[in-house]
Amino acid sequence: MRRDETVYRELFDELERYERDGVEISIDGYHASPLQIVTAYMTKEEGTYMRDYVMSGEGNIEALGFTDVNIHNQAEIPL
Repeated sequence: MRRDETVYRELFDELERYERDGVEISIDGYHASPLQIVTAYMTKEEGTYMRDYVMSGEGNIEALGFTDVNIHNQAEIPL
């Protein structure tokens, strides 16, 4: 197995565990399955996804969001 395949498999396994534990998973604000998240990572040519964890009052992860952080979509700051 190539390194990329191993990384994607590990991500999928991690997200499946979160899903089994009842953690809501989303990408860019929309509910997504572990497979949808991994597919987005695999097909993304530019940009990076940032993880956003939502914690309960007890310190447990309640939700996990992935947001596309693409420098090409950020507002420019005038000088």
